[in-house]
Amino acid sequence: MSRSRRHSRQSIARPRRLAAPPLRFFLPVTVLATLLALMVLRGMANNEVFHDEKIATSVDKVTVPTSVLEGGPVVDARGDKQNKPVNYTIPDKTVVLSFDDGPSPQWTPKILEVLKEQDVRADFFVTGSMVTRNPALIRRIVAEGHEIGLHTFTHPDLALHSGTRLTWELGETQLALAGVAGIHSSLFRPPYSSTVDALDDWSWPVTKQAGSEGYLTAFIDKDTDDWKRPGVDAIVRSAMPDLPGQGEMVLLHDAGGNRAQTLAALPIIIEKLKAQGYTFKTTAEALGTGTANAEVSGYDLWVGKAFVWATTFSVGLMPWLVGLLAVVGVLVMARFALMLVLSAVHVRRVRRRGFSWGDPVTEPVTVVVPAYNEQECITNTLLSLAASDHPIEVIVVDDGSTDDTSAIVEELALPMVRLIRQPNSGKPTALNTGVAAASYDLIVMMDGDTVFEPSTVRELVQPFANPRVGAVAGNAKVGNRDTLIGAWQHIEYVMGFNLDRRMYDVLNCMPTIPGAIGAFRRDALQQAGGMSDDTLAEDTDVTMALHRAGWKVVYTEDARAWTEAPVSMKQLWSQRYRWSYGTMQAMWKHRHAVLERGAAGHFGRVGLPFVTLFMVITPLLAPAFDIGMVYGVVFVDAYKTLAAWFAVMALQAVCAWWSFHLDKEKAWHLITLPAQQVVYRVLMYMVLMQSAITALTGGRLRWQKLKRTGEVGLDVTTGAMSS
Repeated sequence: MSRSRRHSRQSIARPRRLAAPPLRFFLPVTVLATLLALMVLRGMANNEVFHDEKIATSVDKVTVPTSVLEGGPVVDARGDKQNKPVNYTIPDKTVVLSFDDGPSPQWTPKILEVLKEQDVRADFFVTGSMVTRNPALIRRIVAEGHEIGLHTFTHPDLALHSGTRLTWELGETQLALAGVAGIHSSLFRPPYSSTVDALDDWSWPVTKQAGSEGYLTAFIDKDTDDWKRPGVDAIVRSAMPDLPGQGEMVLLHDAGGNRAQTLAALPIIIEKLKAQGYTFKTTAEALGTGTANAEVSGYDLWVGKAFVWATTFSVGLMPWLVGLLAVVGVLVMARFALMLVLSAVHVRRVRRRGFSWGDPVTEPVTVVVPAYNEQECITNTLLSLAASDHPIEVIVVDDGSTDDTSAIVEELALPMVRLIRQPNSGKPTALNTGVAAASYDLIVMMDGDTVFEPSTVRELVQPFANPRVGAVAGNAKVGNRDTLIGAWQHIEYVMGFNLDRRMYDVLNCMPTIPGAIGAFRRDALQQAGGMSDDTLAEDTDVTMALHRAGWKVVYTEDARAWTEAPVSMKQLWSQRYRWSYGTMQAMWKHRHAVLERGAAGHFGRVGLPFVTLFMVITPLLAPAFDIGMVYGVVFVDAYKTLAAWFAVMALQAVCAWWSFHLDKEKAWHLITLPAQQVVYRVLMYMVLMQSAITALTGGRLRWQKLKRTGEVGLDVTTGAMSS
């Protein structure tokens, strides 16, 4: 919605400075970064982020020591063994049952029941993502005497990744184990690994680095291929030792798919091997080293708990957030549809042959122009009013200007202009001063940097032919639209503000009469309490008050005003910050309209929810869509994500084109729409976030006057806008 500028209440000698950009952006950026971090944590827990199913192809074994290739399944490359790694074999008549990829809430408990019934302890090589999702199972595994080993966090083939990725995968999994069960593990098994003789020049560096970081790397002797679901008998046969009495480490899986065959084969394997005199141990027990799991405390424990808490929170939060965004998305689409339909209804109503508001309004009008340091613009403003084809008087209220505003007004010596000087008191007071001095009952308010077309006042007051109309909103347009920032605001004014006003007009719940161009009945203003300084958005405040007083507020498209929009991001931020904050103040001030009857109740139950939903809540949540797009492009499916984003962009482009068509604007400015959505819209989100925080914390803001250039003018001979 178009806003007027508020006059400074401070001395010009000591202007109030805006916060430094880093502080201004800190909170919104922190919120967005936190949201992205939570989404990444949730993606890690669901094995969606950094998940990679590519598997390295076996290459030469030149760098792998022969002793390793021919040794036992456990490789020790720790410390002084980096250059001379040692292999350990599983002792004769000993079996280490190992389960990879878990824990699974479906299969791991059933496997644990079998092991408990058979009085067997085993190794579980877990992934960090499964640990964070199934903490109770990890605690049960540890409590029942089994051993935990690391199988990375996201299950990638580490031969295809950097050493940094290996360190990260193991570190994150240790964090998860610490947070869930208060332990760390020194046992590691690389994903997609097999027997030691399968090591090659790509996978061997993984084992060496794991050793340098303090891990024993456990490969296997027997691969049951149970993940292929070859049948129970095949799994059992694959688990049997090649030689009688030979010790072995057997690979099974307790997650990653349907493990019914594994579950059925497990008791058979145990019973057969027990019948052959085998005992079952964990890796550490088999090697006689105690346990690979060590309790953690202090910093490591609490960091782990914080990590697991954040991950659990993100997993629980995301369904609610996705559901909320889905609702908001549906509402936004419904709003687009409503805007398109109701704007068409509005156009058909006001442009149909023979339409009129009633008998032509020809009575004189008072135009009030509050001015504070407007020396760059006031000449263009007054000359445009002098060209008006409707009888007017103009009252310029100089609100304590420290420049030559008053001198310029006096020098122009326009016969229909009166100048009133007052100490700097703020824009609402200046407007009330002008209203009190007005000679006529119809009052037009405009900004000191705005220019009217010759027909603007005449078109603006015609709706007053209807005695129920208490105020009229005009068509505010951006005059300095030839810069990128100006073009973005031009799109916003035409698409966001004026298309909205058509919709609100049909719904009879107009929330704002723009400060740049609005008209009022004196009686309606008095009944609404005049222009209040309770909020930073006096235009929105008085509009809501008029609704509550029972007056009808309408929009007329042919009453055009050309205003000078901010020319820098800093000015734009300053203006929109206060618009947003002022709107929130006005909504809170008039919240009781929801419970009122008649016209006030209609506005309270239709207008206020629309403003709340589409001017506060939706923009506050909208960054989640953009963050979700970044997440989807980077971590999920870039093509599908971008296709969905471009579909939304296409819908917005249709709405934008339609709004430009209705306003009879040239559509070539819409070539900047994609840039506006990426940059300008995000900036507006940040502004609204900061405004919301200010409102919630009860902060108070003062307005700082924007620097004007006076570049927007009107050719008084043709009535054409120039800049």
